[in-house]
Amino acid sequence: MKNCLKLFAVVAIAAIMTGCNCFSKMAKNQDQVNITCTPEVLALNNGKVEADITVTFPAKYYNQKAVLKVTPVMIFEGGMVEGATKYYQGGKVKDNYIVVPATGGKVTQHVEFPYDARMAQSELALLVEVKCPSGPCKVFTLVNANTGALPTKAEAAALAAGGKQAEAIKKAFALPVAKGVNTLQSELVYSDVMSNTANNYKNVTTVVTKADIMYAINSSTVSSKATSTDEIKAFKENVVAQQSNDRATQKLYVHGYASPDGPEKFNDKLSSARSTSGHKAAEKILKDTGMSLDQASYGEDWEGFKELVAASDIEDKDIILQVLSRYDSSTQREAEIKNMSAVFTELKKEILPKLRRAQLVNSTDIKGKTDAEMAALINSGRLDELTNEELLYMAESVLEDGKAKVTVLEYTAKKFNDARAYNNLGVAYAKLGEAQKALTSFEKAAQLGLNNNEINSNLALANLANGNVSKAQQYAAAADAKTKAMISAAQGNYSSAASTLSGYNAAIAKVMNNDLTSAKSAIAADKSAKADYLRAVIASKEGDLNTAKAELQNAISKDASLAAKAAKDVNLKNLFASGFKL
Repeated sequence: MKNCLKLFAVVAIAAIMTGCNCFSKMAKNQDQVNITCTPEVLALNNGKVEADITVTFPAKYYNQKAVLKVTPVMIFEGGMVEGATKYYQGGKVKDNYIVVPATGGKVTQHVEFPYDARMAQSELALLVEVKCPSGPCKVFTLVNANTGALPTKAEAAALAAGGKQAEAIKKAFALPVAKGVNTLQSELVYSDVMSNTANNYKNVTTVVTKADIMYAINSSTVSSKATSTDEIKAFKENVVAQQSNDRATQKLYVHGYASPDGPEKFNDKLSSARSTSGHKAAEKILKDTGMSLDQASYGEDWEGFKELVAASDIEDKDIILQVLSRYDSSTQREAEIKNMSAVFTELKKEILPKLRRAQLVNSTDIKGKTDAEMAALINSGRLDELTNEELLYMAESVLEDGKAKVTVLEYTAKKFNDARAYNNLGVAYAKLGEAQKALTSFEKAAQLGLNNNEINSNLALANLANGNVSKAQQYAAAADAKTKAMISAAQGNYSSAASTLSGYNAAIAKVMNNDLTSAKSAIAADKSAKADYLRAVIASKEGDLNTAKAELQNAISKDASLAAKAAKDVNLKNLFASGFKL
């Protein structure tokens, strides 16, 4: 580890200068006193900056009558944040502080700060105060830990008064132990792992209309009454109406059936005859439309029989349906049903007559609006002319501009109160960096009943983006593997995260895990500004400053805002130390 400064030696010099002689002996063997910081370069992790500062000193070094008050501080442009203070005492001090043994050894102080964006370019330092309870220095006195000097009268007055001048004095007196904070963890792109909820949009919708030409039992003759029903008239009107729709493609069929209450071979012939006679009748009905019809026969209509029975009020219909499901042979089915004489009487009256038919079928494929037509409506503000599914489809699959997606989904969510729209709106917000709005939208989707791996994963990721790691963990069990990996990365468990993630997020995890070669591979195909920037970071860490320079310039040419970020990035310190300038 890096050998910083000899803290206790500096304090001892200050003690000699001021008559605090309980520190005078600590000047001996001062070259053997080391201060180290782990990690050497601080890192943002789970919204915090943490480190362990260790002081190693020789035997008989620490004066057993002395007390030190040590306060860690993060110093940055425009401010300073103080951490938790620790007190250390010799074995002869009658207090309840951490005892430093006369035999020498190590003292480690854990420091922790909530992350502030200003800490990207900062300095971790220690403020040191000294006291000799049994000597002349009975009150803690701040020491300039860099020079050993005590405050002048003017400095002491300023420290007592507080304010900006006091803060400036503390900054000057503080002993630096580490510089900068690696904020790569904050670069994880949670929106890349979020999932849209699928829509039910279909550009081609098939609409099927039907009408029946009815026959007498065992007959294939079409009566004039059978072709003049309201159902047949409505069927023809629909055919004519669809002919004027240039988006509609109609296919007409005639299917002949027989009721399953006679011999199977007889019924096969009967259904074929009904198909032929029904086809001729349909051609006459539709003659003036110019439409042609295909025909087919299907024999005994067991499927139609089952549908009619299921929809009927017959008391024993469940028994009938069980028989239908139990036997594959139509002969067995018919025989078993006829055995139920009371039931069969009802069937003869209510069900079987409806199956003696030739069915006219119109299967119409209706082509929807083109992507260009829907985009034009959106661009002109005519969103009310689009359906819920069309709007969801356009936002997910066609629109490329993030703000346009948000506009469409905000409208869709409000108008249709659709959980899918709120979920997809959350994803759109997240991609624009609107983390809180994204979380609110996902929560609304969940309130509206969306309950699957997608929403649980999105809720976890949105909480991560808002710094709510503990809240994100509540959704982890029902989230997908990539989301769980992102939670691991947000907690600093980069090794486990890297094996599951892909692309840019995988590269971040691998860099933090010091697997630079794999990190480069993960973003090899990514030509975005953020990927160029990360390649510059990797090259700087590898000592390849020429590549770092070229990649950083590429990144800034694509996104000028990265210049300000680079100037404060501890990961690029090697590059700027070499004389590189933006």
